[in-house]
Amino acid sequence: MPSTAEERFMQQQGFAPEEPARLRWHSRALLFQPWIVGPSVLVAVLLQSRVLFFVLAAVLAWNTVFPRLNSFERFYDWAIGRRRGLPKLEPAPAPRRFMQGMASALMLIAVLALSIGWRTTAYLFEGFVLLALAALLGGKFCLGAYIYHVLRGRADFAKATCPWSKT
Repeated sequence: MPSTAEERFMQQQGFAPEEPARLRWHSRALLFQPWIVGPSVLVAVLLQSRVLFFVLAAVLAWNTVFPRLNSFERFYDWAIGRRRGLPKLEPAPAPRRFMQGMASALMLIAVLALSIGWRTTAYLFEGFVLLALAALLGGKFCLGAYIYHVLRGRADFAKATCPWSKT
């Protein structure tokens, strides 16, 4: 099993073990998307913006269905990776796509709840999204990928990929 939080994060996302130099830039590159989505979600929550939630949900759904055309990763490759001479990001493995799909679904539920005036339900699902983003950005723990592994019958693997795991 991986030994550092960064290695555990990458395996949780569905990537094979990598040498330290590649691991460092690759894990940072994968966090580019949540560093963009996170503040956008915060703005959507503060404004209770159905439009912004819907746009974010649509983009994440697109990235889930068409991982080779992930807008954040393609932008990262063009704007950052190319300038630094880094390899292009490969399409997201299933655990990462599951996480994006889960985030998209939670945001769509928030949109529907806001649309019909169910504020408490909207706050609940917005809170789930914010909690998951905080765990990802603050602790390299991807709740969606964790759930993916548990649902696939790999609970022991999921636990071992947690940042606080001692295995």
